[in-house]
Amino acid sequence: GGGDGGGRRQASSQTEAVVKGQNPRLSKVNLFTLLSLWMELFPNNEQNETEVRKTGLVVVQNSKVIGLHCSSPDLHAGQIAVVKHGAKLKDCDLYFSRKPCSTCLKMIVNAGVNQVSYWPADPEMSLIEHNALNDSCSDAKLDAKAVERLKSNSRARVCVLVQPLAYNMLQFVEETLQKCGFLQYLADTDPHFKLEDFFTEYRKNKLKEFEELYLISNEDVHKDILKTLGLENLCDDPYFTNLRHKMKELVILLATVNCSIPKYGTVGFYCADKEIPPEGQDNTGIQEIARHCMLQAQLLAYRTEDQKIGVGAVIWAEGKSRTCDGTGTMYLIGCGYNAYPVGSKYADFPQMDDKQQKDREARKYRYIIHAEQNALTFRCQDIKEDEKTMIFVTKCPCDECLPLIKGSGIKQIYTGDLDVGKVKPDISYQKFSGLQGVRKFTWQWMPDPHTGIVENGFLIKRPVESSDDKLHERKKLCF
Repeated sequence: GGGDGGGRRQASSQTEAVVKGQNPRLSKVNLFTLLSLWMELFPNNEQNETEVRKTGLVVVQNSKVIGLHCSSPDLHAGQIAVVKHGAKLKDCDLYFSRKPCSTCLKMIVNAGVNQVSYWPADPEMSLIEHNALNDSCSDAKLDAKAVERLKSNSRARVCVLVQPLAYNMLQFVEETLQKCGFLQYLADTDPHFKLEDFFTEYRKNKLKEFEELYLISNEDVHKDILKTLGLENLCDDPYFTNLRHKMKELVILLATVNCSIPKYGTVGFYCADKEIPPEGQDNTGIQEIARHCMLQAQLLAYRTEDQKIGVGAVIWAEGKSRTCDGTGTMYLIGCGYNAYPVGSKYADFPQMDDKQQKDREARKYRYIIHAEQNALTFRCQDIKEDEKTMIFVTKCPCDECLPLIKGSGIKQIYTGDLDVGKVKPDISYQKFSGLQGVRKFTWQWMPDPHTGIVENGFLIKRPVESSDDKLHERKKLCF
């Protein structure tokens, strides 16, 4: 199921079989691993001291994400998990972007977690900073020994889970992202935007940045780190080369997904509501956070069971006070992707859309659960009336989902609006533009509150809903 979903425990096979004719999808293990790496980069202005590396953490209960965290200047990621979840951590699986230190591990193990998975590079107590790797008495070396002792004497499984990507996955991600609404909007509204060239260059820069953060370029240093972390068995070939290849592929995938919602000019998520001036939507760092959350949703979309289009959704709330978490006042409510009902097998339900299948009864629309529906169904926290709760969806919510979003108490929707006003044979997007009581932040150039002229110097006409069932004309540029 797509709530990541739905309480089914999955046998931990190395890769999930790809049925012939199906698109490749992320395994749950790789999805949770990628989310943990991405959470390390959650936007906040506070810097950690250098020897303790900022760490991302995904807390999973019965295959369902119940927490997305990152370390703060005050607390490590594992400590935050204990503070936030307490005894609920029992039997959970934790995915760390770095091997946790002994301070974290002793508390996590004590809480009765089922499994601790970590990314096999520089650990939380850095072995690279201050030349700790070559100093047998360094705190980092001593901590690594303590972690190994805790591991060998605990019931929890502490391990590396890095799976190979499904065949053709990287190519599939690259092709689908170049057609995604966020990039298509830029191609439609900026005559100077060359999509393929931009994508290639942006990904090259992101990859360079991510390789420095998540990978260890020097093979000998990487081997020394693995040995210190008790992973001697991964230091011999073919295991070592294989591990580095799998790590590199996941980092490439993360860099590729990052291109879909780029930092480009003044484009961002803006609300047409006159009460919120555009500059007020930009200077609080909300654009950085919105982009980060939308990219979480993009990763989730690659777990989809829909053959045509993957959709991801995440729901976050802004609490009343700044807590210990590296996410500041923000905390996760739920996340999901579009999928068939929990417990169903491939081919239990129709898979095709209106273009592939003329018979309306044999189409997928009455059976597939939308990403927003899964995020709400499998939410891990209640939505509080007095807090600002926001949903980030990779595709404009349809008329079936909007009443659910509004009825749940969500206050803000962040999305693209390429589908607004469209009516298709089995799905429509007509309610979005007239929706009251929920603020809509759509991907667009930062608008001038008085003229409607956008920053790049062009006036963009909004799409007009057509009276017949034809698709409306795309946005036009007027000089």
